[in-house]
Amino acid sequence: MRDNRNEMRGPNLLFLTDEQLRKGIEAMFFAYRGFTADPDRVLSEKGYGRAHHRAVHFIHRSPGTTVNNLLGILGVTKQSLNRVLRSLIDDGLVESKVGTQDKRERHLYLTPAGHALEAELSEVQTARVRSAYRAAGPEAVQGFRMVLEAMMDTEMRRCFDKLKETE
Repeated sequence: MRDNRNEMRGPNLLFLTDEQLRKGIEAMFFAYRGFTADPDRVLSEKGYGRAHHRAVHFIHRSPGTTVNNLLGILGVTKQSLNRVLRSLIDDGLVESKVGTQDKRERHLYLTPAGHALEAELSEVQTARVRSAYRAAGPEAVQGFRMVLEAMMDTEMRRCFDKLKETE
């Protein structure tokens, strides 16, 4: 199989100026604002924030994930995650079950209401990403994925690769 990565990189892309890099960084900031704006509106109507969104997203992607695993993925303090999980559990969106192998572990699952919230949040982000991908074209999408993956540190890449395995 042929490796097209070098062909996809133009010679000018190997020597970006500081200004070109800054423009790329600025584009990421503005894109992130757009990417989070739609779910933020949904979340604020329900009294939740982005931490709730991330927790719901990753519990959906890995049903039965442990609190410790979620801590590693989200990179937040235990106290912060406990506040988020407590509100999601109290509101009937997440269920916590004691581990069968290790009674100290807590496994997290979305309830039907949690699945409904996750679907609502994913729908608005998926529409935005789908539209951007269609506008950019398949080569740009592949290149964008390569850039995102190259920016991940080793531990985050491991977490990401584990999630890809479940696709």
